[in-house]
Amino acid sequence: MTLAFKPDETFRGDYTYRNSDAAILRFPFPFPEDRYMYSVNIEPHVRSGPTDVFRRPFDVDEHYIAECRDKAITLERDPSRCQALPHMMLAQWDTLELLMESLAADYPTHFALIKEGDDFGSRWTWINRPLGIEQSFIFGNPDTLPCEPFEYITRQAQGDFAICDQRDNNLYMDAGMVTSQADWSLAFDVGMSFMEWHGPVPLAHQAGVFERALKFLLMLRLGQPMRRLNWTMTINPRLDTSPESYPEWGPDRASLTPDNIGRKLHLRVELQTLWRLPRSNAILFPIRCYLASLDELARVPKWGARLHRVLSTLPPELVDYKGLTRFLPTALDWLAAHDDGRELPIGIEPGISTLARP
Repeated sequence: MTLAFKPDETFRGDYTYRNSDAAILRFPFPFPEDRYMYSVNIEPHVRSGPTDVFRRPFDVDEHYIAECRDKAITLERDPSRCQALPHMMLAQWDTLELLMESLAADYPTHFALIKEGDDFGSRWTWINRPLGIEQSFIFGNPDTLPCEPFEYITRQAQGDFAICDQRDNNLYMDAGMVTSQADWSLAFDVGMSFMEWHGPVPLAHQAGVFERALKFLLMLRLGQPMRRLNWTMTINPRLDTSPESYPEWGPDRASLTPDNIGRKLHLRVELQTLWRLPRSNAILFPIRCYLASLDELARVPKWGARLHRVLSTLPPELVDYKGLTRFLPTALDWLAAHDDGRELPIGIEPGISTLARP
């Protein structure tokens, strides 16, 4: 599969990020019905799904080069965005192997992995053509890489990554590369248990969602990854919306007007996958962020109408938790023009194969 990258895009400053027509149609729109409520909503991460983003274990798209550059900017400013506790080294190598093998298999035009053996002590060569990287190293020896293996490979992948160590019948976030998170802090959450880092989420605890999710995840099997979608909204196509950088992006909430909201307000969707790692028995938790403006989403008639209905019926607790209170009325007024009240089919697929001109 050969991709056409957009290397000059920016996710800060002048915000030149935009989605092509193809990127809009493959967007993982998260609402299969006209109402939304938290649920476990986990399904097998198989090579199929309603849009193309679901059809490979780790999705690479037109924004790859620009996202990796933005990640490097964030890490240069704040190296604490990548952390791994000392006992997680085996899981680091598990993660490197999984990502390298997957990317090389699914995107051979862009990535290659040459292995002289599969065990620790073997010589491997990794080739990343979009980023101009060729690196030979000894698998299992971190001194042969420019940085620790988890940081090395996740710098070259879109999205965030957490590794959860399983012990005492619980999961602990003991490693993470987190540069595109939706208002949470790795520095605060690292080392926390599953229930502790999900503590702020409203309504779901009362419904027992996280108790069921933890029980399910503890039984996750090797070779049977799972996935789910999560969502929020962001002003401007900014990846780094961490608490640490709030002074940079927080004031943007006051910048929305009826005239600019279609361009500036973005639906932010996370494709979250879950992988049992083979040697460490840890769970890798990739969190891939996709951004689409209201203008872009409304070009898919089904999505524009459904987003209006979902946002109209959100419980107040979720409106507050997701930070929508200030701009929700303006968003609903804008989206109302794209909702004619017709019955919409169940499912998240766009229902069209081409887009009308904007």
